[in-house]
Amino acid sequence: MSETPDPEVIELASKVFGLARTGDADALAAYVDAGVPADLTNDKGDSLVMLAAYHGHAAAVSTLLERGADADRANDRGQTPLAGAVFKGEDAVIRALLAGGANPEAGTPSAVDTARMFGKVELLELFRSR
Repeated sequence: MSETPDPEVIELASKVFGLARTGDADALAAYVDAGVPADLTNDKGDSLVMLAAYHGHAAAVSTLLERGADADRANDRGQTPLAGAVFKGEDAVIRALLAGGANPEAGTPSAVDTARMFGKVELLELFRSR
C-alpha cells in the first residue's frame, strides 16, 4: 500500500533542498528549528549537508551539523559530504565537516581515497592528524 505524497510536503522539501544548495544558513536553521529533519534526504539519498557541502557552503554545513545532522550520512551511491567536498576542492567545507565530526574513512570512495586519487597530499596529512 503506497500513499500519494502530499504536494505541500513535496513543495516544502524542494524549498529546503534549494536552501541547502544556495547555502542559506539562516533559513535552513529556521526550518530545522521548526521541525524539518536535519538529516532530510532527497530521492538520491543526498542529505541537506551533502547538498550544502557539494555546493561549497561551509556556514550552511556548520549550521546543519550544529542541529544534529549526520556529518557522515552517505547518499545512495555511498558518497559522503566530506568526500564530495574533497572532490570539489572546498577547503572551508572540509574543515567545517571535520569540526562537526566527519570521518575521513567513511563512504565509498572515502575522503581519504578521493584525496589520494587527486594527489591532495595536504588533505591526507590533515586527515592523518585527526
